[in-house]
Amino acid sequence: MNNPTLELQIQTLPDNPGVYQYYDKEGKILYVGKAKNLKKRVASYFNKIHDTAKTNVLVRKIVTIKHIVVPTESDALLLENNLIKKLQPRYNVLLRDDKSYPWLCIKKEPFSRIFSTRRMIKDGSEYFGPYTSFKTVHTILDLIKELYPLRTCNYDLQQHNIEKHKFKVCLEYHIGNCKGPCEGHESLENYQQQVDAIREILKGNFKASMRDFKKKRNDLAANMQFEEAHLIKQKMEILENYQSRSTIMNTKNSNIDVFSIVSDESAGFVNFLQIAHGSIIRSHTMELKKKLEETDVELLELAIIEMRERFHLLSKEVVVPFPVDLGENIKVTVPQLGDKKEVLDLSVRNAKYYRIEQLKQMQIVDPDRHTNRIMAQMQKDLRLTAEPRHIECFDNSNIQGSNPVAACVVFKDGKPSKKDYRHFNIKTVEGPDDFASMEEVVFRRYKRLLEEEQPLPQLIIIDGGKGQLSSALKSIDALELRGKIAIIGIAKRLEELFYPGDSIPLYLDKKSETLKVIQMLRNEAHRFGITFHRDKRSKSALNSSIETIPGIGEKTMLVLIQHFKSVKRLKLATEKQISEVVGVSKAKKITDFYKTSNL
Repeated sequence: MNNPTLELQIQTLPDNPGVYQYYDKEGKILYVGKAKNLKKRVASYFNKIHDTAKTNVLVRKIVTIKHIVVPTESDALLLENNLIKKLQPRYNVLLRDDKSYPWLCIKKEPFSRIFSTRRMIKDGSEYFGPYTSFKTVHTILDLIKELYPLRTCNYDLQQHNIEKHKFKVCLEYHIGNCKGPCEGHESLENYQQQVDAIREILKGNFKASMRDFKKKRNDLAANMQFEEAHLIKQKMEILENYQSRSTIMNTKNSNIDVFSIVSDESAGFVNFLQIAHGSIIRSHTMELKKKLEETDVELLELAIIEMRERFHLLSKEVVVPFPVDLGENIKVTVPQLGDKKEVLDLSVRNAKYYRIEQLKQMQIVDPDRHTNRIMAQMQKDLRLTAEPRHIECFDNSNIQGSNPVAACVVFKDGKPSKKDYRHFNIKTVEGPDDFASMEEVVFRRYKRLLEEEQPLPQLIIIDGGKGQLSSALKSIDALELRGKIAIIGIAKRLEELFYPGDSIPLYLDKKSETLKVIQMLRNEAHRFGITFHRDKRSKSALNSSIETIPGIGEKTMLVLIQHFKSVKRLKLATEKQISEVVGVSKAKKITDFYKTSNL
C-alpha cells in the first residue's frame, strides 16, 4: 500500500463488528460492507491482489474509510442493508427498498392479530424488527402461539359485528388455538392483556412469559406428562437464548437524531446517528478542538446545530446524554431506559472508538503531541502545579523479612527510562519493616540526587497506603524537599490515591489514561523489585548450599547444580559423570574434595 494516510486509518480500526464505507478522492461513496472484525476485514482488501478486476479497481480508488461500530453481527447485517439502500454505492449490488427483512406486526384493530410481514403500512400498527431471518420470526410466533391462543382470521371484529353474529368459529377454535372472540367467547379486555404480554416479549422482557412457561412445565411434570414438559423446557431455552433483535425494535422511534459526546483535556468527539423507520441510516463523528476549556454541554450544543445544518436534518426530536438548549421547536430527550437508551449507548460507543482511533493516529504521526496531551491530562487529574514529565515510583520487596530490597523506577514523558532504574539493599532496617525501609530508600535516593546535583522528579509515587506515604514524607521533610516535589501513595486494593495531609483518597476513573500511567509505574516497580529480590534469594540459597571447593568457581558450581539438581546428587555422582559436565580436571578436584570431607 502506497498511501500512508489510508494505512494509518486501517491500523487504528477497532476489532469489533460493524459496517465500513469506502470513499474516493471526491468524497463519493464507493462501497458499503459489513464485518465481524472491522480491522481484519478492511485490511484484507489491501494485502493481496484480488481475483476480479473490478475489486482491484475499487481498492485503487479508495481514499477514505469510515465505519460504524455495532453490538453484533446481526446488527451489522441490518445496518449494511439500510445504508446500501440509502446511499446506493457504485460497487454494491443495488438493493431496492423492498423491505427484504421480515418484521413482526401487532395490527391496530380490535382483537389484534400478530403476524410477520415484509411491508410496513402506516396505519397505527406496531412493527418490531427487522429480523435477520424468518427462522427467528417463526420461532417467536410459535412461542407466542404456544403461550397465548390468538386469532389468525382477518375478520373485522368490531363489537357490533360480533353482536350481530356475523361470524362463526373455525377449526382453530375447535383444536384449542383460539378462544373464539368472533362469537364473543373471549372478552376484548382479556385478549388485549395477552397482546400486552406479547409486546413485552418482542421488546425483550421475557419475565412474565417465562413465569407462564415455568408454571405450565411444572403442571405437566406433576401430571407425569414428561415429554410435553420437555418440549416446554426447550421452548424456554430458545426464549432465554433469543438475542437476534435489532438495535432499534419499535418503528415508533422513527425520524429522531441521536447525539453523544466523549471528551478529554484538548477536544470533544461528537457522534451522530440518524434514525428513520426504526433503523440507523447515517452515522458521523466530528472532533471539536477546545479553545477556552469549553464544557461538554457547550460543545454538544454547537455540534448539534452544525450537523443539523450540514445534513439538512428536519427531525423534531433529538436524543442526548444530558439536557441541552436547542430552542422551543426541538424536543430534547434524555433517556434512562428502553430502545432510545440503547441507541444512545451505541452512539457513545462509536464516539469512544473514534477518539481512540484519533489518539492512536496521533501517537503514530505526532508522538510529541500525544505525550503533551497525556502530561496535561495528568497534571489536571492529579492537581499538580507542573506537568509530571519526570516521575519516580518506589516499591519494597521482602518475603518474611528475608533479603529485604527496594526498587525505584523512572518514567520520563510517560515512558519507562530503564537506564535510570535503581535497586536498593536495605541497610539500616532489621526484619520486615516496610515503613522504615521506605523511609530509608527515599532518603538515600534524593540525598544522592541533591549531592550530585541531578534533576529532581516532578512527582513521586509510593506503592502503598497512608503508612508508606507518611514514612516517605519523613525523608522528604528531612531533606527539606516538601513543596518542591509532589508525592502521592497508591493503595493496591481499590486503586486509591493518597495525598499528604488529606485523609480522603482520590479515586480516578478506572479507564482514565492518568490511572493507567500510574498503574504502569506501580507494576513496573513491582516487577523490577521482585526480579532483584528473586536473584538475591537465589544467590543466597546457592552460597548456603554449595561448599567452597578449592579451584572451583561459583559459575562452575552453578552449572553443576543446574545439571545434578542438588548438592546431594553432586556428592553421589561419579568422577566420569561430573567430567561430562565440567571436564576431567575439575571433576577430579570435586571428587577428591568430597572424599576428603567424608573422612
